[in-house]
Amino acid sequence: MASSNGASTTDNSAYPLRLAFMGTPDFAVPALQALADAGHDIVAVYSQPPRPAGRGQKDRLSPVQALAESRGWPVRTPTSLKTAEAQQDFAALKLDVAVVAAYGLILPPEILEAPRLGCLNIHASLLPRWRGAAPIQRAILAGDRETGITIMQMDAGLDTGAMLLQESLPIYPETNAQQLHDALAELGGRMIVHALEDCGNSRLLPQAQPDFGVTYADKVQKAEGHLDWTLAAAELDRRVRAFTPWPGAFFEAVKGGKQERIKVLAAEPLPYGGSPGEVLDQGPTIACGAGSLRLWQLQRAGRGGMTAEAFLRGFPLPTGSRLPLTH
Repeated sequence: MASSNGASTTDNSAYPLRLAFMGTPDFAVPALQALADAGHDIVAVYSQPPRPAGRGQKDRLSPVQALAESRGWPVRTPTSLKTAEAQQDFAALKLDVAVVAAYGLILPPEILEAPRLGCLNIHASLLPRWRGAAPIQRAILAGDRETGITIMQMDAGLDTGAMLLQESLPIYPETNAQQLHDALAELGGRMIVHALEDCGNSRLLPQAQPDFGVTYADKVQKAEGHLDWTLAAAELDRRVRAFTPWPGAFFEAVKGGKQERIKVLAAEPLPYGGSPGEVLDQGPTIACGAGSLRLWQLQRAGRGGMTAEAFLRGFPLPTGSRLPLTH
């Protein structure tokens, strides 16, 4: 395995590679754009089918499909790659390589083995840590100080394939999931271009993942965003950052006899405390099981985000009052 920081000299005889790109969300877009800018021959783009979205529930193209259509690349949106027809169509592309980034469908062996150089995955963690669906959120929740991108040769396991390139990024105390997502997406785009340069010239040595240090990043559930004030402020701060923008960290508060769900968009853990759920001041600062959480930005249902000061003008949280501990 190599680091993407190392310089490499491209052998132009290996270019352009004939490739398919397989991805769906915003995370995959910088990689697709980077591959196009590098001059590769993108013969097909695979993405999840359009899904109903918004208030009108009209079908919306995935970010990857939207980019592909704007560039005139052929788009395929199968619901499964396990059928003989889908596998024959893929094999008929006669690919050098397939690049996968947050695609969302399982690739059976017939797909993995079809391209000459196999299928390479852009994974948003330093494997073998955080294999699975939500590595960005889980890294923040765990308090990790760094994460990164691994370019991996895919196999039949869950993010178990041999590693080709790795590069790390720091996770700062104020970093939220959206910021980390964007930084990793850009890094993944740069790294996959380097990986294809070296793969096309047989200069990368795949390295098996170690057996130690394996963790799994389970899919995020909406209920995880609930801020339980009996927990430590540091943990609640990580939830706020890990679940921004989705599914959002939230608490319940009562106004006019009605309970309302309030999202917390930004917060800061503080050392002083009180009884869990107690409003300590008009920051507002809420006492936790250990320490307290200063709420900087909040959002009421159906409204945009706002500063704490603006929020309190329309939704008072009197000092000394208590927020519910359950939802």
